[in-house]
Amino acid sequence: MSIRVRFAPSPTGPLHIGGVRTALYNYLFAKKHGGVFILRIEDTDQNRFVDGAEAYITKTLDWLGISPDESPSKPGTAGPYRQSERKDGYLKYAKLLVKNSSAYLAFDTADELQSLREAAEQKGGRFIYNWENRNRLKNSLSLSADEVAELIENKAPYVIRFKSYEKGRDKSLSMIDKIRGDVVVDTSLLDDKIIVKQDGMPTYHLANVVDDHLMEISHVIRGEEWLPSMALHVLLYNAFGWKTPVFAHVPLILKPTGKGKLSKRDGDKFGFPVFPLEWDKETPGFKEAGYLPEALVNYLALLGWNPGGEEELFSLKELVALFSLEGITKAGGRFDPERCKWFNQQHLHKADSALVESSLAQLLQQKGIDNASVSTADVVGLVQDRLTLLTDLWDEAYFFFVAPVEYDEKAVRKQWKEETPQILSAVMNSIENAHDAQAETLSAGIKLWANENNIKLGMIMAPLRIALVGALKGPDVFAICSVLGKAECVKRIASAIDKN
Repeated sequence: MSIRVRFAPSPTGPLHIGGVRTALYNYLFAKKHGGVFILRIEDTDQNRFVDGAEAYITKTLDWLGISPDESPSKPGTAGPYRQSERKDGYLKYAKLLVKNSSAYLAFDTADELQSLREAAEQKGGRFIYNWENRNRLKNSLSLSADEVAELIENKAPYVIRFKSYEKGRDKSLSMIDKIRGDVVVDTSLLDDKIIVKQDGMPTYHLANVVDDHLMEISHVIRGEEWLPSMALHVLLYNAFGWKTPVFAHVPLILKPTGKGKLSKRDGDKFGFPVFPLEWDKETPGFKEAGYLPEALVNYLALLGWNPGGEEELFSLKELVALFSLEGITKAGGRFDPERCKWFNQQHLHKADSALVESSLAQLLQQKGIDNASVSTADVVGLVQDRLTLLTDLWDEAYFFFVAPVEYDEKAVRKQWKEETPQILSAVMNSIENAHDAQAETLSAGIKLWANENNIKLGMIMAPLRIALVGALKGPDVFAICSVLGKAECVKRIASAIDKN
């Protein structure tokens, strides 16, 4: 079988992290089997269309490294890739269903249907437009051909409905989902869904099935929220006489509490992003929060899929090699912000230092800081393993480029003794007279002086760190000295003695 899968989001706003994971699973499956990954924009609902959403989706997939093989911006032979550009084709297929008695024209007005709903509710029931009542309602099944022709000629608005079940047929529809196994639905309980709206635009159900068929989609991998629609879609395939693709409905990404679907509100409440990229100034994404795309991909892949074994850290290439639909779980995956951070920390520690150095260079440029005297490569070498998020970089590195003008009061109160100025003066002397600024050289010289003068290292190290950094933080103090250089160290120590 030729593997062709699609990710088909609606351009109604920023791409939720749940949608990102669905796209990822489609990508992994396609690449695992040498197949094609397609991006199709499902924009049939023009009332919900949001300008810029399609570009956001494309930008997100590119950032994550899971760019589609075919898309609106990278067309192949199966286009167009926007449903709004395929409108005439959908009507053709809807008319085929009407012609073979699988669908019909319904002229019922919104007010008429509302009255039927209210009447049913008053009796404690629920109105469903289906096989039990369709022949008593205002449609091409109950009206004569002349009446239907007259309504059309008078431009009476109508929709096209699909016959989900017809009396006398087998009610039981058996289907297979690659994740959930056997699925059996009683089709007599289904309503006759609208497949073409009054404006002539298809609903999701018709457009989805027609597009998947014409694009030769082999596997439909989508969120479990579409599981209730699986029966209708299979019935549509059957009505057309088309081969049904393999279905796989992936579980939801759940709130951190484990109860309910993850939403933007959860991110706002607990202080973490739920969108991959910034949507607006009030809605930052994972990228802006300091996450690496490799880390987010790694975490999301495991949030509902188990590759087996104990290993958790994978590159995209490794995920492709391991991925299988059989490894996807039925149960929803609870989004754990701290766990997601841990994955980012691990990937950040393994990342090419050039990436971190580039980020640091951008920060310095934004802040208008000249770093000519300090090597950004040396700084990154000291702080990269201390980062959890890329946004931690400035907090871990600022003191290499900005000398302290204030000192942590608590640290000074605890560590700055009466003899500290005298000790630091000697340390300053030792640094100034060292034959080079290597950390080992400076460390050996200061420790030798401390030993000869019976001074405990604790009397030296904390005050020296305060003098250089302004607080009790940062990597090895002699490594800091080495990166700053002898002259800058002497300058900072002298300033600390003067101010404290």
